[in-house]
Amino acid sequence: MDNIAKPMKRRRIKGEGTWGYAFIAVALVVFAMFTAYPVVSAFIISLQEYKPLGSTFVGFDNYNNTFKDTLFWKAMRNTVVYTILTVPVNLFLSLIIAILILPLRKKTQSFFKGVYYLPVVASGVALSVVWLWIFDPMKGGILNQFIGFFGISNQNWLGTSNTAMFSLVLMSWLSSHGTSIIIYLAGLIGIDETYYEAAELDGANFLQKLWHIVVPCLKPATLFLLVTGVIGSFQVFQNAFLMTGGGPDNATTMVGLLIFNNAFTYFDFGKAAAQSLILALIIAAISLIQFKYAGKDVEY
Repeated sequence: MDNIAKPMKRRRIKGEGTWGYAFIAVALVVFAMFTAYPVVSAFIISLQEYKPLGSTFVGFDNYNNTFKDTLFWKAMRNTVVYTILTVPVNLFLSLIIAILILPLRKKTQSFFKGVYYLPVVASGVALSVVWLWIFDPMKGGILNQFIGFFGISNQNWLGTSNTAMFSLVLMSWLSSHGTSIIIYLAGLIGIDETYYEAAELDGANFLQKLWHIVVPCLKPATLFLLVTGVIGSFQVFQNAFLMTGGGPDNATTMVGLLIFNNAFTYFDFGKAAAQSLILALIIAAISLIQFKYAGKDVEY
């Protein structure tokens, strides 16, 4: 009987494995079509002087030209500065807002979550039109009206190298919190109340509870938001393209915008593909570093 049961067991396990592969087949096909194939295709294009009708193989010339391109390194520096100025501040502001929303009633919580999440689903063009009105260099600009109360003259926020990057950073500070607030709220709701009760018995104040309870318990959420925030900021394109076009004097040219310009303005698809792969490797390296040093004691 044992000899008969073993083949039957093997066939049953084999059949279950086949169904498992069938269930993930759609996801594998989608991954192959929209992730694997574009990456391989981009690498092939990056080795060519790409033309729709007959490309020329140039090896790693596009990569060498990219590393020698001063504009690429300026765009990389702009991207790093933008990331450093926006990601930590956005995480801090999102956590503070989530803590303020937490004690409210459910309906009120839902209202504020909807308000803060609205910019995420709104059209980027519509948001940019609003921000262009805010940054209007004439007296009609809201920001210039505000600083006018303090006796400061009108500023050309998007047209001056000294203020253009700050304008994009300010735009991120005031409109990029929806997803982070919702994730932080879910994490705050999941913290066991007994932690707070024990801390109160020990005489802990609000800041001590925040530092010793809230911050450690939200570390998985913070790591996720940090990694995705850095990835998103290194790929930023829409804000720079719609608000400043990369100017003035390339002060707001990000790597994503530079790749777009090389591909669809100068039609240098080979160089654009090389720069996109370099950017992907940089993002992957930064993500690995974040997981290594910020995710040591994080449980997934």
